[in-house]
Amino acid sequence: MNFDLTEDQQAFREAARAFAEKAMAPHAAAWDRDHHFPVEVIREAGEMGFCGLYTPETEGGMGLSRLDTSVIVEELAAACPSTAAYITIHNMATWMVAMFGSETVKQTVAPRMASGEWLGSYCLTEPGAGSDAGSLRTRAVLEGDNYILNGSKVFISGAGSTQMLVVMARTGAPDSGVKGITALVVPADSEGIHYGKSEEKMGWNSQPTRQITFDNVRVSADNRLGSEGEGFKIAMKGLDGGRLNIATCSLGGAQAALLRARNYLHEREQFGQALAGFQALQFKLADMATNLVAARQMVRLGAFKLDQGDTEATLHCAMAKRFATDACFDVANDALQLHGGYGYIREYPLERYLRDLRVHQILEGTNEIMRLIVARRLLEPGVAEATQ
Repeated sequence: MNFDLTEDQQAFREAARAFAEKAMAPHAAAWDRDHHFPVEVIREAGEMGFCGLYTPETEGGMGLSRLDTSVIVEELAAACPSTAAYITIHNMATWMVAMFGSETVKQTVAPRMASGEWLGSYCLTEPGAGSDAGSLRTRAVLEGDNYILNGSKVFISGAGSTQMLVVMARTGAPDSGVKGITALVVPADSEGIHYGKSEEKMGWNSQPTRQITFDNVRVSADNRLGSEGEGFKIAMKGLDGGRLNIATCSLGGAQAALLRARNYLHEREQFGQALAGFQALQFKLADMATNLVAARQMVRLGAFKLDQGDTEATLHCAMAKRFATDACFDVANDALQLHGGYGYIREYPLERYLRDLRVHQILEGTNEIMRLIVARRLLEPGVAEATQ
């Protein structure tokens, strides 16, 4: 096994780092403070290809692997985890449209999303359906050439500021479970769509989060993704990559926090010497770096498994998401601790990294659900070698 990045991946990393340091890092604190959704910067990222990272080239994307994508996203997240996380959500929605849309949708919608001209929101979670996505109630009834969409979604990133919505809705019987869910791509300005207030959140303040209500919204049947009843399958295919994306955003935030902590230990003096001279703090920094590197290798292994179509890709993506989001939050928390009181004030970015990374342990399936996925797979007969 070769753990070194390829020349292409190194080039992707340098391009992403240069963009993030110029267009994102100087403004991230203000975006957080002002609750500003930097649409203009996200569209600049689209011009770099970052809004269609793993969308096929035939649909206007870069056609990169999930491993390539992870290298890029980590650099973006080091500048602003919140904005990088939205970019990954948009990428997931764009990929779904490009992979499962009708020819009309692939030709008219996917390229405009891949370029960043149109931004997307992913609509799965409901007031009564979070981890149990199979119990969602938003309903789409086919009438002639249109679906009539009714229901509501909550915690929708970008809602009210995006142009396209990828919506999971029930087309089967109320008791049809996951087999009765269908995916639709819906123009965000369609008549009958209503947006709730922008939620006041602990972090992720550079992206709006709203409830969306659908009141007899007409959606062309051509806007269905895949066949009726395949929505949950599409969602799960997207979630493997989505879990790696959010884990990678944790890597970027934790890497930035670690480097700031290291620099601070050199700069700050107490009891007549730099903090870097105290062995207890050296050991803390060593553990932070070790856990961060371990998390990065798990994420990249999961990406490799997903790229290879490995039968255990879902297992590895779940393990990587669980470990990386937990470990990286701890790294950010320890970095804040090493800064003492300065880490707690907004002049330093540590408290922002901490707030932004906290939600990653909840998104794309809570870490408790990740443990459930891993445990169920390991307890199946004949899969003892799944982790080898």
